[in-house]
Amino acid sequence: MKLQALTSLAAAVALAGSTVAQAGTVTSDGQDLVIKTKGGFKISTVDKQYSFKVGGRIQYDYNRAEENGVADEDDFGIRRARLYAAGDIQDWSYKAQFNIGQGNGGSPEDLYIRYNGFGKKAKITIGNQRMPFGLEAQTSSNDITMLERSAITEGYDIGREEGIQLAGSKDDFTYAIAAFEVDGSSGSEDDFGVAARTTFTPVKTEDTVVHLGAAYQNVADDSSAVGLEFAVSTGSLHGQVEYIDAEWAGVDLDGYYVQVGYILTGEQRPYKGGKFKRVKPKGDCGAVELVVRYEDGDGNYGDIELGSTDASAWGIGVNWYLKNNVRLGMNYTDGEDNNGPDDGDEFRARVQLTF
Repeated sequence: MKLQALTSLAAAVALAGSTVAQAGTVTSDGQDLVIKTKGGFKISTVDKQYSFKVGGRIQYDYNRAEENGVADEDDFGIRRARLYAAGDIQDWSYKAQFNIGQGNGGSPEDLYIRYNGFGKKAKITIGNQRMPFGLEAQTSSNDITMLERSAITEGYDIGREEGIQLAGSKDDFTYAIAAFEVDGSSGSEDDFGVAARTTFTPVKTEDTVVHLGAAYQNVADDSSAVGLEFAVSTGSLHGQVEYIDAEWAGVDLDGYYVQVGYILTGEQRPYKGGKFKRVKPKGDCGAVELVVRYEDGDGNYGDIELGSTDASAWGIGVNWYLKNNVRLGMNYTDGEDNNGPDDGDEFRARVQLTF
């Protein structure tokens, strides 16, 4: 990093971190600095060659889940608590995000280096990062409409792994291709998996977005999955469907979910880069959103205490976006195992703060 840029960044960080209530000045012989507080605290040079940003999230939940009418969970607790630091150094960028919540403090979520020298059409990322598979899986937990992802997504989401990924976008297309390390089980050696996802937006106007997507993953010789995505957002109404067909450990599996939401206060759900963002309220009273979801097939129904099985479930929720970074939400989900007599349900409420 150039000495001048380092001097400027260090001076600005020192000013921001000061707790002494007194007037003062900061001088620099390098590039002028821009300080932004929207979506975290960011300092950057005016030429955008160097930047540093810190932020995070806290999601505090009440959760009550029952299996066959008997409560297995009934408590308050931290669902997610994370801090991150990210920045740019000319054509390179980095992100280090760690859990600080109960029982998982210090474990990394994102820890990677990215090369941006080819522009939007191709970015190369090396390290611990989210692997490409599925629309709901790629949508941040800050931005998903239901408080928890569907059982179908949970059943096949690769999550974050150590690997290398090539991703980019051009016009209405996005793509991502990744290779990653798969931890061996029962003392076996680690293996490698591959994943890929592409999206196309045939309609994108001021009021309407139509999203199409497809994804593939192979995590072992006998475990692979194909995912198909379809989503529409028009005015205050939005919906999405995902279908997954898999061969998992030699067994044929499949499942789907359908989700529809409506924003009562008139806002639209933002869309960027092949995924949706959370609602941004326009008025002082915030934005209110209703959502319903139905899911059926093979997946991970652990949220309603049924575990990994073939089941069906429906859910309903309401979100109140008080500010851009504050969200209150409530969900109720009820389901039953398609292979037996078990049923389960969950009520979840959340206070979410992003910074």
